[in-house]
Amino acid sequence: MPAVAVRAHCGAGEEDWARFATHWEDLARDRYASERGTCRLRRYGQFSLTPATGQLSRLPDTPFVQPDRSNPLYVDVDRHFDPLTDAFVADPLLRSVVTLLGDLAGALEPAACWIAKVHPFRVVAPAGGEGQPTPEGRHRDGVTLVSSLLVGRYHATGGRSAVFAPDGHELLSATLDEPASLLVSDDRHTLHSVSPIRPLDPPRPGHRDVLVTTLTPASQ
Repeated sequence: MPAVAVRAHCGAGEEDWARFATHWEDLARDRYASERGTCRLRRYGQFSLTPATGQLSRLPDTPFVQPDRSNPLYVDVDRHFDPLTDAFVADPLLRSVVTLLGDLAGALEPAACWIAKVHPFRVVAPAGGEGQPTPEGRHRDGVTLVSSLLVGRYHATGGRSAVFAPDGHELLSATLDEPASLLVSDDRHTLHSVSPIRPLDPPRPGHRDVLVTTLTPASQ
């Protein structure tokens, strides 16, 4: 979904998107990724979204667990991440983005209420090295809809997103290079991955900021 369409739907201007991007300066180290040699910063939280009313409510903080037949590195592992900041939760642009994703998920299957799991990520490519957005390779998240919203790229190249059929056939690939560009996929029937990022100027580090959000019916 091109950035111009996302921006139009959210009704937010340049100042709003610039403010939204500042939340990525307040992320915490992902120690689970560090154990596998990837420098990644993130936070995590979840919400309930009621499509009929548009109500978005923050849910209590809990460990992040991915179900069986999803991410091969972390199946059934309780991962404890720092919670979302109050400023991020209160940002009206977050509500607009999650509401848009609820509309898209509703096209896949009806749900009286969605559980939205929200992950602001920063993947760092160190000087002379690379950063791995998906060290697990092709995988599912075990949800209905999975999305990646580009917030910003800084001195970084690479990071090509790809979506695959279960048999490995590539359905789509794209490099999200404009802030507010959005990639969504039906996680029930596809796998996805992102290629490594590298610094544009090897002696300087680079990074890629995204908002990954997944939606699952509340009854699941």
